[in-house]
Amino acid sequence: MTDQELPPEDLTPKRHGLGFGARLRNYFLAGILITAPVSLTIYIAWLFINWVDQTVLPLVPPEYNPENYLPFSIPGIGLIIVLITLTLIGAVTAGLFGRLTRQLMESILNRLPIIRSIYSAIKQIVETVLANQSAAFRDCVLVEFPRPGAWTLGFVTGTTPNEVKMAVGNDPVTIFVPTTPNPTSGYLIFVPKAEVKYLDMSVEDGIKLVVSGGIVAPGKAAPKKR
Repeated sequence: MTDQELPPEDLTPKRHGLGFGARLRNYFLAGILITAPVSLTIYIAWLFINWVDQTVLPLVPPEYNPENYLPFSIPGIGLIIVLITLTLIGAVTAGLFGRLTRQLMESILNRLPIIRSIYSAIKQIVETVLANQSAAFRDCVLVEFPRPGAWTLGFVTGTTPNEVKMAVGNDPVTIFVPTTPNPTSGYLIFVPKAEVKYLDMSVEDGIKLVVSGGIVAPGKAAPKKR
């Protein structure tokens, strides 16, 4: 049977799946999705380790520097030295002598006009972030910001000062509204509790949502760690 005798539907080219070029493009995009996060993570970690090594190793006496005795350099040795040093400082300051030394240093810093304000602010931030009993960044909320009708993601950061409560009223909540894609900067706002919508989203998922600009959205809300 010739082509002219075939039915019209048999003359139409049949496509089984995607073409060769489309498959190559999909494979290429899949390769990027797999390798890009791993490669960027390794690259950033490598830059951080090199920065720590270049900063710490020049401060180590030559007789205690392992690179002076080895024919090759050991990446990450500066980071190990920092971890050991911080652990030793924490162990020393846990005792009576360490507490007295810390109180003496704080009393000296608190007497300096400009240094006092900087030290106090940094100390409060570090204690708030690292303290186990802190309630900072434990709740993801939605607030109308920067205008009514526009909702943005924020994090409850702590207890509202009494002076702010008296000035604002309506039981305000202290909320940090981060910017995208850099969540370390943002706005501190005080919103009445009745106007705040609490989410069942974990803080980790909320930060991912902010950093990715909404691209990495949690498919299912993860329960918050109480």
